[in-house]
Amino acid sequence: MFGLAKGLKYTLKNLTRQKVTYDYPNDALLLPDRFRGIQKFYPEKCIVCNQCSNICPTDCITLTGKKHPDPSKKGKIIDTYDINFEICILCDLCTEVCPTEAIIMTNNFELAEYSRDMFYKNLEWLDENDTNIREENKV
Repeated sequence: MFGLAKGLKYTLKNLTRQKVTYDYPNDALLLPDRFRGIQKFYPEKCIVCNQCSNICPTDCITLTGKKHPDPSKKGKIIDTYDINFEICILCDLCTEVCPTEAIIMTNNFELAEYSRDMFYKNLEWLDENDTNIREENKV
């Protein structure tokens, strides 16, 4: 009986406290400045150096390029850029090593899907990922 009264006292005391949960879909979460979310990719900046795919610890980045069709221009142009977010750990190494800053991290973290096939994101999707770009990366 004493345990029941003690538990009831604790419950009634905590009913008047301020709530610490968020109304998530309706209220935006305050994220720290250095939060690492989904990447945004700028294909026009990419020089196909493969440093991002080489440094990736989970090998989730696939990058291919081809020679520039104009013989007077040197270098490569990007052909495909895919990320498998099923195994990506959002470690930020790909953005740190990119010499042209073609890859940046955003504050977007919402990737919930019903199918695992939807976690494979391609060049077009990553280029259009403009939601929640961090302040230091806005151009």
